Amino acid sequence: MIRSVLAAVKKADETFALVDPGDVIAIGVSGGKDSMGLLLAMRRYTQFSKKDFRIVPITLDLGFPGFDPTAAKEYCASLGLELAVIDSREVYPILLQHTRPGHHVPCSICSRMKKAAINDAAKKLGCNKVAFAHHRDDALETLWMNMIHGGSVSTFEPKMHLDRADITFIRPFTFVAEEQLIELVQEEHIPVMGKTCPADGYTERQYCKDLLNKLYEERPEAKANFSSMLYDYETFRLYFDHVEYPNPFDPNLSLKPLLKAEETIKYMGFAAKNGLKPLEEGLTHTLILKRHQMVGCISYLISNPHQIDIRGFAYSTISQQEALAALRHFEDFHSRRINPLVFAFYDGEPLAGSGYKAGMPPLSDVPVKRYNR
Repeated sequence: MIRSVLAAVKKADETFALVDPGDVIAIGVSGGKDSMGLLLAMRRYTQFSKKDFRIVPITLDLGFPGFDPTAAKEYCASLGLELAVIDSREVYPILLQHTRPGHHVPCSICSRMKKAAINDAAKKLGCNKVAFAHHRDDALETLWMNMIHGGSVSTFEPKMHLDRADITFIRPFTFVAEEQLIELVQEEHIPVMGKTCPADGYTERQYCKDLLNKLYEERPEAKANFSSMLYDYETFRLYFDHVEYPNPFDPNLSLKPLLKAEETIKYMGFAAKNGLKPLEEGLTHTLILKRHQMVGCISYLISNPHQIDIRGFAYSTISQQEALAALRHFEDFHSRRINPLVFAFYDGEPLAGSGYKAGMPPLSDVPVKRYNR
């Protein structure tokens, strides 16, 4: 089984570029079958992948009753590694304070606190990446949880860089099935720590796991199809490809989120032809359309949950009045979704960026608008 798991790890690395030469990767070790399996797999991967990287196993003492890292320490030593046990015992008392009577500890708060703690530990130990043991079934369960409770078609990412922490999360088990890990633990005689989380088995994740397992029993092909669906971008079709919001202040105008590569290329050609500023990386872009044809773009950054920084506002072939109607529509649209909301205009640039017509006021002259409906 170790060979099939390593093959899946290699596939994930080759598909999502998870491991780079010179990486120092923290392995989050909870002591369960998934993280202990990841520890072995990544240790073996350092030996045959022909990439010069090393791993640092880390476990967090969150203060849960019954925590004992002895077995994990001994197993790490058998692999030639030293387990770093990080004192994070302040977490459990905080979780208890946020637990309502008759409910289990809140998973979302626990998850955020664990990630913050392991990020901090990884940085102190000289790591530039953190590897988590989330596997294929975890990804599908998260997808269903988000669809049921969040109204979003999303799951966790195989690789994600956190700019503020300057660290990258990777998930080498993206293509590994849970049943593979169960067999791996048995075949390799990997010690598994007892469960310390009081919510284990009583979560929404468990509900989705049971729901999917019932579906797989009746439709066995569903598991493979769901798994390939997560990264098969060529067949991904949902309504957002066709979203276009009519402007209530000018019936000829509308806004369209810039999502597709072909639309980005088309806009870049439009910008170059009309002397507008190119799109800036790291920003979100919304096209301004007139009679369904692109005439400009609003570029922005959500700097915090209640503030949008408009960093670029470029247009051509429409009047200043139409451009301001488009900006007003943009502000009105977002203010109805987020409450309260502040719009801040990036100082030091003309209102339309480098592509605005002469005589336009600088952004600093445009009043910052606060919406609190």
